[in-house]
Amino acid sequence: MTPERKESMVRNWYKFSAGGASVVGLIIVLIIIILAIFAPLIAPYPEDAGAVVKFSESKLPPSSKHLMGTDTMGRDVFSRLLFSLKSTLLMGVLVLAISVPIGFIVGVLAGYYRDTWIETVLMRIVDIFLSVPALVLALAIAAIMEPNLRNSMIAITIMWWPWYARLTFGVVSSLRTEYYITYAELTGAGLGHIIVKEFLPNTIDQILTKMTLDIGYVIIMGATLSFVGLGEQPPIPALGNMINDGVKFLPDMWWLTIFPAVTIILIVLGFNLVGDGVGNIFNVEGN
Repeated sequence: MTPERKESMVRNWYKFSAGGASVVGLIIVLIIIILAIFAPLIAPYPEDAGAVVKFSESKLPPSSKHLMGTDTMGRDVFSRLLFSLKSTLLMGVLVLAISVPIGFIVGVLAGYYRDTWIETVLMRIVDIFLSVPALVLALAIAAIMEPNLRNSMIAITIMWWPWYARLTFGVVSSLRTEYYITYAELTGAGLGHIIVKEFLPNTIDQILTKMTLDIGYVIIMGATLSFVGLGEQPPIPALGNMINDGVKFLPDMWWLTIFPAVTIILIVLGFNLVGDGVGNIFNVEGN
């Protein structure tokens, strides 16, 4: 590693950790990731993540044997919560991994061909998607498909890419008339070269910051779909359906709802704090 590279990393870490909140968020996110990866080894009752019934241990409150109690089927809530983390994180990562490239390409094309029919068509499509409340659109799309994790991801992806198209369009539109873009065109650079070498470096900071902040919101959206029965189906554990299963037993069996809900809050908080730190590195204000 070159001294310049090392100095750059130290400087970026200093910006990221300014204030300390971002470091706390990073620790939360790392713990969640570790728990998700090693859930089969950490969970005290890994078999409870499947179709298991233990009526003799049903409805037990939190104790040393069951840290977060058991549900109406006698399954360990802590074990099921650990196994649900993998699909929760997978939801956030895959949705953005698909949404961001689509939105970026649409936004770049609309911004580059500003004041042409290409911009008009692309941005009117974006406006149509953005005119419908995000949750309503996701629910409508998920409702016409079989309820499972894959289809809930598809539903969220369809309503999420326009935000990145709008973000990219705004940046590219402001860069379109810069001298270095004109120079690249005059020297024979193709659109692909201009996108990769000119537009991408100038938009990556805002995109990365928004992605980090959006992971939490995607996870909330996925949990919402699961809560209303349009996500992963029982007996597969998911934070949304675990909360839904416990709501009907409040306040007596509070642990069925509280622990999954707190987990969602911690995940969203962690990613939001990390997003603030990433924004500090690039001097981008969080949305």
